[in-house]
Amino acid sequence: MLGETVTVTIDRPMGTYHPNHPDIYYPVNYGYIEGIIAGDGEEQDAYVLGVDHPAEQFQGTVIAIIHRLDDNEDKWVVAPEGVAFTKEEIMSQVDFQEQYFQTEIEM
Repeated sequence: MLGETVTVTIDRPMGTYHPNHPDIYYPVNYGYIEGIIAGDGEEQDAYVLGVDHPAEQFQGTVIAIIHRLDDNEDKWVVAPEGVAFTKEEIMSQVDFQEQYFQTEIEM
């Protein structure tokens, strides 16, 4: 899926809090890709990086996959076409949630 164009439905816009864990604040847009089922049996989750405002939907390129080594699902990282981030930049933006998991980033 790396390099593929996908549409992310944003169900947790930047500036909001996790519905079940009110201590988790979303500094980036977060959502899912409709029709692609992840390891947890739900639609594939994705972080949207490189967008500086809350969004409802976003079409972009899958630039990385965050493999959760101690969980049953991966998270995709989607950015505007032509925008790139280093592994360190990605982790600094998603650490608000990924800090609770052992991860590695595939690019």
